[in-house]
Amino acid sequence: MNRHPLRLSHILPILLTAILFSNCNFLRDLTTDAPSGATPAKESSKESSLRSDIATYAQKFKGTKYRDAGKTPSTGFDCSGFTSYVMKQFNISLSPSSREQANQGRSKTLQNARPGDLVFFRRSASQPVFHVAMVVSNDKNGLRVIHSTTSRGVVVDDLLQSPYWKPKIDQVRDVVGSTR
Repeated sequence: MNRHPLRLSHILPILLTAILFSNCNFLRDLTTDAPSGATPAKESSKESSLRSDIATYAQKFKGTKYRDAGKTPSTGFDCSGFTSYVMKQFNISLSPSSREQANQGRSKTLQNARPGDLVFFRRSASQPVFHVAMVVSNDKNGLRVIHSTTSRGVVVDDLLQSPYWKPKIDQVRDVVGSTR
């Protein structure tokens, strides 16, 4: 029987492969919102109340007319002017640009969107963000958002039932929980 002594050059690839496979979940966790098998962090009752207050306040502006670059209820709102105005009332500072708002806060999945989170839209993957909406509710009845649209002003829509908005959903950002 011919026995060869084990050499580091033989063991090292096996060892590295074992380490890599054992850490796959770790690597995936670095690129996703939550660790594998984890449930989203339970928000505090204070944060939940704040989110509810933001969504309720935003709905007071339903019917406000659209205005390009509009930032106040008296003149009208564009989409990002609306979201920044509402958040400002709760001491949450947002850029007045939807493209810049898309980089604020923390990324999260559409399924985990909560009231006060922002949803951003692109016409295609190669084009920039062109619109933002604020989540009002996300439950078995749909994903309702409030936003200022060029044709209808400030309205509430169910994104998942909208043939126009649904295919343009790009990302969701949490600007409420990330500031606390």
